[in-house]
Amino acid sequence: MPGSWQLYQTLCNSRGDSSVPRIKYRCEEILLMSPLPKHGREANILADVVKVLLDVQNRNYEAFTPITIELSSEGGIEPDYCFYIDNWQVVAGRDRLQWGIDPSPDLVIEIDVTSYTDVSDFAPYSVPEVWVFKRNELKIYGLQETKYHLQLTSRYFPDVDLQTLVTECLEAASDRGSGVAIPELRRLLSSI
Repeated sequence: MPGSWQLYQTLCNSRGDSSVPRIKYRCEEILLMSPLPKHGREANILADVVKVLLDVQNRNYEAFTPITIELSSEGGIEPDYCFYIDNWQVVAGRDRLQWGIDPSPDLVIEIDVTSYTDVSDFAPYSVPEVWVFKRNELKIYGLQETKYHLQLTSRYFPDVDLQTLVTECLEAASDRGSGVAIPELRRLLSSI
């Protein structure tokens, strides 16, 4: 729906600490979304996959969900999950971040069930890598200068076939539950 930055701010403030509905602002447009259970399940599983990969590599990180990223009067976006991998020390223990001063997340995960996601919406925030999961397919986008380009691998996990790993993990979670699928993934990756 058409809307101003002021209306966007009013809508965000009216939610208080709630994260529903999800709100995005871009180019005088406000988008609202109420996530479906499928959306939340897939976001959590993909985030768990990232956590397991980072844990197995013995890499520290900070993860956030939900989080609102805003650049005053320019845009506001709420990624499904975001990770600070290279910049985890800057945000560790912080309750609030100041966009434009603090670094953007290193990795953002977006689950697209209803065609809400446009990867270019993340460009103003300079997020180095965005994963979009849509129709059971993971697409990895890397920021090159000011535009995102589709990549075959992740800059954070260059030796991992993420498409296969995510597909198998989601299938295992669907068949046997996330409480089984994630520990199985951890055991598998720890033995490699």
